Amino acid sequence: MTQRLQWSFDKGSDCCFLDNLSANHSSHPLPPSIASALAELRTTDCPHLCHTDLGLPDGTSLRRIDFIGPKAAHDSIRLGLFTGIHGDEPAGPLAATRLLSRLSREPHLAAGYHLTVYPTINPHGLAAGTRHDQDGFDLNREFWKGSTRPEVRLLEAELRASRFQGIIALHADDTCEGLYGYAHGRLLNEELLRPALRASGQHLPMDERPLIDGFAADAGVIHFCFPGVLSAPPDQQPAPFDIILETPAKADESLQAAAMVDGVLAILAEYRRFIAFGADL
Repeated sequence: MTQRLQWSFDKGSDCCFLDNLSANHSSHPLPPSIASALAELRTTDCPHLCHTDLGLPDGTSLRRIDFIGPKAAHDSIRLGLFTGIHGDEPAGPLAATRLLSRLSREPHLAAGYHLTVYPTINPHGLAAGTRHDQDGFDLNREFWKGSTRPEVRLLEAELRASRFQGIIALHADDTCEGLYGYAHGRLLNEELLRPALRASGQHLPMDERPLIDGFAADAGVIHFCFPGVLSAPPDQQPAPFDIILETPAKADESLQAAAMVDGVLAILAEYRRFIAFGADL
């Protein structure tokens, strides 16, 4: 019997494939490319994958997909990957599904990681192809402000419960000239973001402008960001690394997704080296 889970995933349980879509679960139709990619992933027979649907008050749900990589010498590293918070940026959800498909074929790439992916944060916006939700709110300006938006409240609870060691958000910008990212003024974020941009640069050019999205930029790296963006709880200590990777929205969607996938894989590899180096200090 299938079921739709609501706030009840046991993060300590063994990973297995779960089909949690209720037969009478109402949902907003996602763009066909995203819907088919998610459906294919849901039928992938992989012992590292878990699928969960987190219920929202209106009967829709947010998807959460956990990939628990093979064991490594270090303790498991918990990372959160967030896409689709702006509904007019479909490359992010596509990248999330392609990343998980690749990890299913090559699980060693995520050895030592527990990756939790939220591919379709704004289901209403994705269905309508709009940046905002159904009530005109930009969900990526609502975090840690006492927001009443159900998606934001759900994700804030997830962020508090998971205490991720790293947070990666994938976005597409229709005003940029190439790849760039936000490092939030932290050296570790910058040290992880630059290799990610180099890896993504195999597919798309870099935005080299000194001013991007209203912020000063250095070779595609912005050190500050807008208030209210999706992030770890303000009181979480130690603070996780926190990276936003942006692709040019006007570029080919498949190239954007490929750039995002390679960028995330570069972050996984670079942070693993950081952990290994720290252990030797």
